Amino acid sequence: MSTVAVVGGGPAGSSAALFTAKNGLDTVLFDTDETWMHKAHLFNYLGLESIDGDAFMETAHDQVDEFGVDRHQGEAVTGVEASGDGFSIATDADEYTAEYVVLATGANRGLAEELGCAFTDDDVVEVDVTMETSVADAYATGAMVRAEEWQAVISAGDGAAAALNVLTKEKGEHFHDFDTPADAE
Repeated sequence: MSTVAVVGGGPAGSSAALFTAKNGLDTVLFDTDETWMHKAHLFNYLGLESIDGDAFMETAHDQVDEFGVDRHQGEAVTGVEASGDGFSIATDADEYTAEYVVLATGANRGLAEELGCAFTDDDVVEVDVTMETSVADAYATGAMVRAEEWQAVISAGDGAAAALNVLTKEKGEHFHDFDTPADAE
């Protein structure tokens, strides 16, 4: 059983996977690589002057791999359901279990609906400020929780918020992920 299963490898999913794996949680990422980023060029992503969406995703994949994420590239998730101690995740190749699930499937809200997540009047997945859905320990991020604000940097922030909440639950205290160089004063 993994601690965290992330469904979707775009900015939100990659961000969530990066934060959880970087901080010691066993993380599996299912990525069909169908993100809208392959149609994008970023001029508005803080810290990056200009980057092609394909190059951005290649860098994101390299980064999550470096932190030990178990990335299942090209393995589509066909179902997610709550089980006694977490979630069962079915793919076109196998079945997996995890204590937490982060849904990062863009505007495709089918898995959230199947899981029984509440929706808003705008027909987006209802989440709290930590990106947790009405289903305990299930998180939704990015375009699936927003009617209009579909930006890579917003989605990455949603993924980070979900990851930090998972880490807070796992660590038993409010968790921050701040990196400081060894020579910082």
